[in-house]
Amino acid sequence: MTRIAAVRCAFPPHRYAQSELTDMAARVCLPENGDRRLLDRLHRSARVDYRNLALPIERYEKLNGFGAANDAFVSVAVDLGLESVKAALDAAGLEPTEVDLIMFTSVTGIAAPSIDARLAAALGLRPDVKRVPVFGLGCVAGAAGIARVHDYLRGWPEHVAVLLSVELCSLTVQRGDSSPANLVASALFGDGAAAVVACGGGRGTAGPTVVATRSHLYPGSEHVMGWRVRDTGFQVMLDASVPEVVRRYLPGDVHGFLAEYGVTAEEVTAWVCHPGGPKVLEAVSDVLSLPAGALDVTWRSLAANGNLSSASVLHVLGDTLATRRPEPGTWGLIIAMGPGFCSELVLIRW
Repeated sequence: MTRIAAVRCAFPPHRYAQSELTDMAARVCLPENGDRRLLDRLHRSARVDYRNLALPIERYEKLNGFGAANDAFVSVAVDLGLESVKAALDAAGLEPTEVDLIMFTSVTGIAAPSIDARLAAALGLRPDVKRVPVFGLGCVAGAAGIARVHDYLRGWPEHVAVLLSVELCSLTVQRGDSSPANLVASALFGDGAAAVVACGGGRGTAGPTVVATRSHLYPGSEHVMGWRVRDTGFQVMLDASVPEVVRRYLPGDVHGFLAEYGVTAEEVTAWVCHPGGPKVLEAVSDVLSLPAGALDVTWRSLAANGNLSSASVLHVLGDTLATRRPEPGTWGLIIAMGPGFCSELVLIRW
């Protein structure tokens, strides 16, 4: 029985109001003196108030090429990873030498040696720590990471595992690209990291338990979300059909999954949902008939930080643990969706 012992987040220190980021996006993405009405509308409708950036805002106009952006990713990812993992281990009352597995996920940069390898010595992890770097899951990777850590801990119930997500989405926004998808990305995505410490049932630690997980790939939806890899880096694919895919598939997935464990949606007291954007959250709320306020923590995360890709649902989980404090025995459901197109569900119980 996996327990989520602690969740801690870290953000780069460069924090800006959405209006400042809109002006920056106009300078970076649009042609000189280009029409910015679509950009302004997309930024206003994103329901984002502030975001943190990997670099000071003035650096982005001079950040030229995939190599420069990826160098920045590696440097900042190591710093944020170190901060968030240390904080999570401290909160769980564990030493770095007690960690048996570290899983690292990101979709906004690449590194070999991977970020987890670069962190190992600085964190004080054992030389025999197992490492699992994961790339390509995108926004779903926070929930999927918890699920895969749970799979590992079922086999090794005496072990401790750490899931680390670092997403620096600002480094992927394409210069000179005024496509709607790139403008949406410039309006919605932010930068940050999150670390989860999970313990197998043999450790006897506190925290909600992972009861079950479910993965679902949706047919014919590969075009809906992802990257086109260009000389300039990661060019976003973000189809307008994302909310419709959610409406079509998520209700059956969620209700069917809960029913297998004798749980109804009405019994779920904590909905830990990835903040994919306003239209996605409205679709989730509508098709699941959620009560008023069920996604308040998610909406607040979106407003305060934007969509942090895989780190976002972990941020929502951390805030839920810190502020909602569900009663013992009550149910929670972690929901995230991402490239594939796919969903990941994690049933938890306090």
